[in-house]
Amino acid sequence: MILDCAIIGGGPAGLTAGLYTTRGGLENVVMFEKGMPGGQITLSSEIENYPGVSGEISGMDLMMPWPAQCQKFGLKHEMVEVKRVSKDGNIFKIHKEDGSVSQAHSVIICTGSSPRRAGFAGEDELFGKGVSTCATCDGFFYKGKEVAVIGGGDTALEEALYLAKICSKVYLVHRRDTFRSAPNTVKRIKNTQNIELVLNSTPEEVYGDNMGVTGLHVKTGNGEIRDIKVLGVFVFVGNDVNNQTLIQEDGSFLCDVNKNGEVIVDIKMKTSLKGLYAAGDMRLSAPKQVVSAAGDGAVAALEAITYVDEKLNS
Repeated sequence: MILDCAIIGGGPAGLTAGLYTTRGGLENVVMFEKGMPGGQITLSSEIENYPGVSGEISGMDLMMPWPAQCQKFGLKHEMVEVKRVSKDGNIFKIHKEDGSVSQAHSVIICTGSSPRRAGFAGEDELFGKGVSTCATCDGFFYKGKEVAVIGGGDTALEEALYLAKICSKVYLVHRRDTFRSAPNTVKRIKNTQNIELVLNSTPEEVYGDNMGVTGLHVKTGNGEIRDIKVLGVFVFVGNDVNNQTLIQEDGSFLCDVNKNGEVIVDIKMKTSLKGLYAAGDMRLSAPKQVVSAAGDGAVAALEAITYVDEKLNS
């Protein structure tokens, strides 16, 4: 059976694409997601800017009802990793980790992005041993202890606030003296007594022993090295695009991408390859917000419906 649409990825973009394609009339739609649907946002401790959702809510709680809503309209979830998407004539092939291949008339890629490493000494060696990219996953281990957060964007500040509720002290290390976060979030950071701002500073080395992290060396603006004694270091310095499924056997990409590996799309989420759409954090100039990813998924789905209808009825 050839699928009407294959959706790769089960975050906000993929789930919304699944909802719109199935509710919009496509009958054979499968979302390929190797884990539980919900995406990276399920790791966020607090969401306060999703329209219609007031009060504090975790990313997990926000995404909890989405899969059931999609499945009500016929979306199928295949829990398998997609290694590569290719095209043979006018049919797409979905190459899966188990060696099997599915076929589809259209594809919506929603594989998102992954937390980026900052690149300081000891980061890789101590990752999982005190260095983390998920405060909600690992913050509990540092209850009543001192930790450091690296970064200056929305995620870094939001997770620093989360950690401040658990830890005795949070050092927020940022390479500039201003933040790229929402003004209200910055205000909350400055009003939280157990958060110390370490500005105009960059991490040089995280160090530890066989038990894990014991401290962080930070280079300050005047060139001095400050030794901060912490047991945990949380890194939030951006994300890398998960575009591996688009890489072909010869190393080329299935569609056009920019120098950062982001998929180039138009305002209708169309890529350079007919029938292939990209939505969410992996596409060009993505705002990396849940509401934006969901909007992308809806747009891509509507375009896929039109494409498949014209293809099968022409």
